[in-house]
Amino acid sequence: MSMNDPLGDMLTRIRNAQMRGKSTVTSPASTLRARVLDVLASEGYIRGYERADTTNGQGEFTISLKYFEGTPVIRELKRVSKPGRRVYMGVKEIPTVRNGLGVSIVSTPKGVMSDANARAANVGGEVLCTVF
Repeated sequence: MSMNDPLGDMLTRIRNAQMRGKSTVTSPASTLRARVLDVLASEGYIRGYERADTTNGQGEFTISLKYFEGTPVIRELKRVSKPGRRVYMGVKEIPTVRNGLGVSIVSTPKGVMSDANARAANVGGEVLCTVF
């Protein structure tokens, strides 16, 4: 697992934990990861997350996963922009996911937000991932 893509690593950890039916999963803490988790939580895809300090000083998030009748609420979590290939889009190009049933998470000059909020704020940016 390469840590050139810390965000991609966290998304993979979430997917793997869900496949095993785990209620929580940990990931090293970072500001970007926190902002993405904020969007996942506010959009109802995870229960939330807590930060704990670790000996190395980086800290760690414990992410509470969400299931509905035993099925993970997150059906699909895809990295869009990658360290080797960044994907930037203007506000008009930001994709809707599954006809609006899913969410694109966009890093904009006004912060990390859902595609709907980016459109409302009339800002584009880096499309970090899509969730459905």
